[in-house]
Amino acid sequence: MNSWHELPHAAFDLETTGRDPQTARIVTASIILVNGQGEVLKHHEWLSAVEEDIPAEAAAIHGISTEHARAQGQPAAEVCAEIAGVLGSLFAAGIPVLAFNASYDFTVLNRECERFGLTPPAPAPVIDPYILDKQVDRYRRGKRTLTALTEHYGVGFENAHTSAADVMATIGVARAMAGKFPVLHREATLLHEAQVNWAREQAASFQEYLRRKDPSAVVDGTWPARS
Repeated sequence: MNSWHELPHAAFDLETTGRDPQTARIVTASIILVNGQGEVLKHHEWLSAVEEDIPAEAAAIHGISTEHARAQGQPAAEVCAEIAGVLGSLFAAGIPVLAFNASYDFTVLNRECERFGLTPPAPAPVIDPYILDKQVDRYRRGKRTLTALTEHYGVGFENAHTSAADVMATIGVARAMAGKFPVLHREATLLHEAQVNWAREQAASFQEYLRRKDPSAVVDGTWPARS
């Protein structure tokens, strides 16, 4: 049995208009496919002529202004359809898609598909280094952002918060983790199923912690996409 990291795998990232995945709109997207050695086989890139103004706070992070997006981007519905199509083809072929904090990106995509009357891809198998890191090194102190993980695992990371750079960093971190933790050497579908449980358990633990101060705190552990 070959583990997921020894076979072709892809990674997916979105840059958007905001933090809430239920309302955020896609600005840029990247999907990169690599082989079992981490060498790039295919690279997909999109810029959306987003229908809503990009807030200054979001533009400051990813560097895309409303004016640039509308002047240079594809129609938003077209971008959404193409992203969903590429991801759907990967999943249909059994190729795992890596996404850091996957529940954000796949929820954004699902909501965008709904807005445009499109059918979103069923996200499986998905591999999420954010969930993996919290599981295999749960007592490590410090941040667990993508930038923090690249530093911790010694992965190069330039141009953070551009979708292509974030995709390559996600691949690098996931492969570094697979090299360090044999427990992650599994078939992609089995690792996906494990992460569904791990995400739920991690959310429940965090919710329990928050409720020490706020009894009404709720942490959604649905993964890899929220309803």
